[in-house]
Amino acid sequence: MTDTLDVASARALVDTEPDALLLDVRTPAEYESAHIAGSVNLPLELVQRHLDRVTAARGRLVLVCQSGARAERCRAVLAGTGRTDAVVLSGGMAAWTAAGAPVVRGRERWALERQVRLVAGSIVLTSVVASLWWPPAVWIAAFIGAGLTFAALSDTCAMGTLLTKLPYNRPREAIDVEAALARIGRAAGRAAGTA
Repeated sequence: MTDTLDVASARALVDTEPDALLLDVRTPAEYESAHIAGSVNLPLELVQRHLDRVTAARGRLVLVCQSGARAERCRAVLAGTGRTDAVVLSGGMAAWTAAGAPVVRGRERWALERQVRLVAGSIVLTSVVASLWWPPAVWIAAFIGAGLTFAALSDTCAMGTLLTKLPYNRPREAIDVEAALARIGRAAGRAAGTA
């Protein structure tokens, strides 16, 4: 079984399998900005916190994030529990929208990855310019570079985690975790009824 689905295959799966569940693991603010109709929003850290209830869903599980990286981390976590049938939407929402697939739009926000690039780039640029007058400022750029290197190697991002805490990245309404888990549970019940 493949670990990823391209946009066309994911759309076909959703159209032909009523028990297929699109699980969007992005932040609530990213989800509010644009998401696939019918998808369930449960950010990655909440998936990990409620892993037993997420793994109970028996229909095909298609994991969605912005580019595919967080969804792949989620797939790996689920695979560690024995749930090996979950697949990642290849290219994430970026690929979905680029393919012209339908999207539910809300308040427009920058994707978290774009925010990280802006903040990291701005800090590096500012510290390099400041080092012309105060040479030790170049170490700030080195620190950010080391952090980005570690983020790439570990597939984590401390700066991204911090940015999700900003008011700009908060949705207008808090995520209803129980409602999301109930939808996942209903998917588990539908699949069990058809087995």
